[in-house]
Amino acid sequence: MMADHGGDRPAVGGPVPHIPVMLAEVMEALALAPGALVIDGTFGAGGYTRAMLEAGARVIAIDRDPSAIAAGRALEASFGGRLRLVEDGFSRLDRHSDAPVDAVVLDVGVSSMQLDQAERGFSFRQDGPLDMRMGRDGPDAAHVVNHYKVGDLTRLIGMLGEERHAGRIARRIVERRKEAPFTRTGELASLIAEAAPARPGDRIHPATRTFQALRIHVNDELGELARALEAAERILRPGGRLVVVSFHSLEDRLVKRFLAARSEHGTASRHLPQAEAIEPTFRRLGGVRTASEAEIAGNPRARSAKLRAGERTDAPAGRHPSLLSGLPRLPELAGIRKD
Repeated sequence: MMADHGGDRPAVGGPVPHIPVMLAEVMEALALAPGALVIDGTFGAGGYTRAMLEAGARVIAIDRDPSAIAAGRALEASFGGRLRLVEDGFSRLDRHSDAPVDAVVLDVGVSSMQLDQAERGFSFRQDGPLDMRMGRDGPDAAHVVNHYKVGDLTRLIGMLGEERHAGRIARRIVERRKEAPFTRTGELASLIAEAAPARPGDRIHPATRTFQALRIHVNDELGELARALEAAERILRPGGRLVVVSFHSLEDRLVKRFLAARSEHGTASRHLPQAEAIEPTFRRLGGVRTASEAEIAGNPRARSAKLRAGERTDAPAGRHPSLLSGLPRLPELAGIRKD
């Protein structure tokens, strides 16, 4: 996943330039020593990676978007072997280091660069192909919109978009696609605006939540995040730091639930009278942090950012229940890698 984002907002005078969100807070939470080995699971435009390299760290930077990896080659070449770029999903971050690492940082979701590129199909404010794939492989958003049943679309838009008009929007999509399949973001956004028009005082475009739901589903974003958190648990050394910046409530709830579960004593099964205790694998580093008003003034995309962090204990990984069991039950999207 790429990141440094926060929503589909227009920018005065053109696209918002790349600004790493909550960079100072991220670096403070990481507390890197010179020579530390870090995995940046969401390389994007390299804002966090560059800051960590300048602090003397060694970085393995991962991104599923090949264009991000290609754009980062110059940075890789300029740091004398201390940066290694990897094209992959961050759910497999623990496969890219033979040794335990000192830190893992994740800046979750769609990037400002992806939103600003109409041809990627993430934005309803710029007409483009109805795509939304971060890694350019597997079924796209047009596949979902043109083939899912009305009930599946309703559940998808309602759960992942938290859209109260999900049923109405899903029915209109199914009615409209009988005439011709959806191929463009503009035509889908226009239909949504007709099906659930904005009310006076609404702060977001009517299509915001539906586009969010489609993007999360097409890229299996919640599943990827759940697997990435568990991969971080496996690869971090005792005392290593996990720092996650998220941008909407579904992501933040997942991170919050993970750190809460991993920082408390548990049992192998609540139904056994003498169940074996499970030691905490993380110690939470404070509560949730948000961007400062000064940062928001200079970078509106930081407004919805939330940072949570934890420090790895020496307890063995893999004994707590998997986060995947608590994710929303949605239609399977063939072609999304689950390994």
